[in-house]
Order: sequence, then structure tokens, then C-alpha cells
Amino acid sequence: MSERRTTIIGALLTAIGPISMAIYTPAMPELVRAFATTEAAIKMSLSLYFAGFALAQLVAGPVSDAFGRKTASLSFLIIYLMGSLLAAFAPSVEWVLTGRLVQGIGASVGITVSRAIVRDQFNGGDAARIINTMGIILAVGPSLGPTIGGLALAAFGWRSVFLLMVGFGALLVFLSTVCLRETTVPDRSRLKPLRLIEAYAEIIRLPRFLFTALVLAGAVGSMYAQAAVLPFIMIEKVGLTPTEFGMSMLMQSGFYLTGSICLRIVSRWLPAERAPAVGLLFSGSGAIAMALSVHFLPPSFASIMIPVALCAFGIAFIVPYITAAGLIPFPHIAGSASAMMGFIQMGAGFVGGVAAASIGSPLPAFGIIIPAMHIMAVFGYIGFRSASSKA
Repeated sequence: MSERRTTIIGALLTAIGPISMAIYTPAMPELVRAFATTEAAIKMSLSLYFAGFALAQLVAGPVSDAFGRKTASLSFLIIYLMGSLLAAFAPSVEWVLTGRLVQGIGASVGITVSRAIVRDQFNGGDAARIINTMGIILAVGPSLGPTIGGLALAAFGWRSVFLLMVGFGALLVFLSTVCLRETTVPDRSRLKPLRLIEAYAEIIRLPRFLFTALVLAGAVGSMYAQAAVLPFIMIEKVGLTPTEFGMSMLMQSGFYLTGSICLRIVSRWLPAERAPAVGLLFSGSGAIAMALSVHFLPPSFASIMIPVALCAFGIAFIVPYITAAGLIPFPHIAGSASAMMGFIQMGAGFVGGVAAASIGSPLPAFGIIIPAMHIMAVFGYIGFRSASSKA
């Protein structure tokens, strides 16, 4: 496929995961009231989504290697649609939890296939440039997601939030059918248990790959983990309405978009391999500000969202090169390598979300868990640089 088509389709596929989270978050406090349940139960719906997303990637990647990117995309997107419908018409909170788990399984194909189709066709700086452009497009969906979700919630109730996901899933099924071209040579033997074990063993044996995955786990995983607590902080502690919370999340996605655009501009003179260091400087500063603000300032829009915005700006500099660098050694099993990278990344978001939920109070959880994940990203980058110098 052309670079433009690869970028647009890849961005939309990648977006299904974040959008399904972004649209949903304003509805979380409302679901507590609608089903007369606890915050912990609704937070669990987010954790189950992460769990399904992370674990299913380990299947989605090899399936895309074995049957092709297009077949894998359509199969998992249909699963996503089923989960969205299940949640939309859920008669009880247990059905919402089930629907979110199924949604996560279906959405897992997005990030796996999008990275794989880039690796299938492009390499090095070209791949990093495409992933950066995908990030610019990707930022638009999640930035508008909470706003759209909040407006839909206010106008039509919580079920409309899941119906929006049904619509987005149906759009992706159409685009995958009409516009997505096969970019790999399917090899069904890759699904044989021994071949599968050998592929994943090859991937995790490479320190350079593990360190890139650790960087993404800390940086990107933190954005998923904080979704488990931000709605409760902003709505119940700061006092925003669900619609206002949706608008406030423009700070996060808006600064991610700004960071992606800035990276594209400065990439003319900033070497691609140096961009993650710049990003970690911003995200690390945001993490420190986050920890300090929670412990020394009363919760407000500025004290919570300014550190979140700094982190998001930095993450935009981190993702493109680190993703491309992690996949370079595996042209023959790009789907599996992308799946393992996504599994580690989303697994970190899941663990971080569970850890935040286990603390109980959302403010201390926000000030401890999220900064710790950004510190993990810094150490991962140090390890990556060390492993690269020895290669």
C-alpha cells in the first residue's frame, strides 16, 4: 500500500483501542449509579478491557502472520462489534464487564496489525515517520472521544456511549474490507504450537526488544492506567460534570497531538534516535509534577491536568522511534513481535490500573502509580541505549 493509505488505515486501526477507552471514561461514574454498584466494579470493567486487549494480542499477532493482516483484522473487528453490542444492551453490571472483556479481545488486533503493516513495507526512519504521522491522526480520535462520550451521555444516556463504539467498529470493518490490502505472505504453519513458541522465544531473547517494550510499557501504559482514576478525580474530587470531564481530556490528547506535530517539525534536524530522550525529559518532568501536586496541592483542573499534558507531550516524542526500533529485527514475524510489544505495553496498563484501583482513593493512586510508570520508562530507555551500543 502507499505510505498515505498505510498511515490512515494504520491510525484508524490503532485508534480503536484508545477511542473505546476515551469515549467510555465519562460514563464510568454514571454506570456506578445506573447499576447501583461500586466504583471498584466499574473500574474492573476497565481492567477487564485491558486484560482482554493485552492477552488477545498474543493471539492476534500470530493469526495475522498465519492468515494475513486483512483476515485477522476483519475477524477480530467482528468480535469487537459483538462485545460493543453486548455492553450497549447489558441488563446488569456483569454483562457490562463481559462486554468490555470481549471488546478488549476484538480491539487487540488494531495496534498489532497497524504496526505490522508498517514493518511489512517500511523500515528505519521511514517507519518512524509513518508511525509519527499515525500518531498525529490518532490523537484526534481520543482527544474528541471523551468530549463526544460526555455529550452522548448527557443527551442520550450511557447506552449511547457503547452504540458509538458499535458505529466506529462498523466503519473499520468497512474500511478493512474495501481499503486494506494484504502486506504479508500468510504462512499457516506459524500457528503451530512449536513455531509459535519458537517465535516468541526469539523475540523475548533479544534485550534490545525487551527494553523498547519496557519504555512503551511505562510511557504509553501510564496513559491507560490513569484512565482508571482520572474520571473519579476530575468528576468527584474536582467537581466537573461528565461533559466537562470529556472536555478536560482535550488537554491530554491535545498535547499528544502537539507533541507529534512538533516532532515532525524538529525531525529535520533532530536525529530520530534522540527524540525519545527529549520525550522522556518532558514526561519525566510531568511525572514529578504529578507526584508533587497530589501531595502538596488541593485537586484542581490545573494541578491534575497540566502534569498529564506534559507527560502526553513527551510520550509523542517517545513512541515512533522506540516502536520502529523494537520491530526492526523481526521482518519475518512482524505480527508476533508487534503483538508481544503490545502485550507488554497493555499489560503494564492493566497492572497499573489494578494497582491504582487497589489503593482505593484515586488521588494517592494517581500520584504514586503513574509517576512510577514514567520512571520505569526512563530506566527502560537507559537499558535500550546500553543494549544498542553493544549490538
